[in-house]
Amino acid sequence: MNRSQTRPVPPVRVETRGDVPGGTAEYARAKVLAVLGKIREPVLDTRVKLSLAPGTSVRQPAVAQVNVDVNGHLVRAQVAADTMPEAIDLLRDRLAGRLARVCDHGRPHRGRAPYGRPRPVTGRRIVRHRSFGPPGLTPAEAVEELEALEYDFHLFTDAVSGVDSVVYRTAAGGYRLARARGDLPVPLPADHPPGVALEVSGTPAPRMGVEEAAWRLEATGLPFVFFVDTATGRGNLLHHRHDGDYGLITPAA
Repeated sequence: MNRSQTRPVPPVRVETRGDVPGGTAEYARAKVLAVLGKIREPVLDTRVKLSLAPGTSVRQPAVAQVNVDVNGHLVRAQVAADTMPEAIDLLRDRLAGRLARVCDHGRPHRGRAPYGRPRPVTGRRIVRHRSFGPPGLTPAEAVEELEALEYDFHLFTDAVSGVDSVVYRTAAGGYRLARARGDLPVPLPADHPPGVALEVSGTPAPRMGVEEAAWRLEATGLPFVFFVDTATGRGNLLHHRHDGDYGLITPAA
């Protein structure tokens, strides 16, 4: 018997709410199974929830959630997007990241996709999507969303200053706030909750194009690069995806 083979994966249950298009459940099932099939730990149960808010006034109405029981450890991921296929694709990526941490016992991946095959920079696609959440957040609210959705980083636009910013986890278990501008006050934001370690960077995000950001991502080995896009003047975040491509997150508005 080849012990490197993966274990059988039980069926993925998919629940839908709202006017979810036909065939969406199967699409979600296939995407989730593709991720689960690449881990060696036993998967005991998997449930996917897809909901589509009615009307056109709701921003990012498509919500996709997955709960996976990996040998008794619950792994959860949730995303929102403009369309359900986009939400499912984002959910696949987020689930892959969650599973990578669980199956590797928390060891960080230094800029390499856990499931994808390494490819040259010139052979990688850049998959674009907008940041999740309302266009304006305070840093404290951004940290709350990061925790609620189990993100490692979260791009947002500051509700007070209007400056594109990112909060992310630090190796010490706290959080760090980086902003597109460096002339803002360095002290902690007024709404910062006590007892939560939040460092504030006084260095502005570098200005560059997306291609230069991709090369910097490879050169540094970091999980993401936060930069001001010279084409739009907005803060963007480029990161590694599990399939070996890049994910480009742009501001929600």
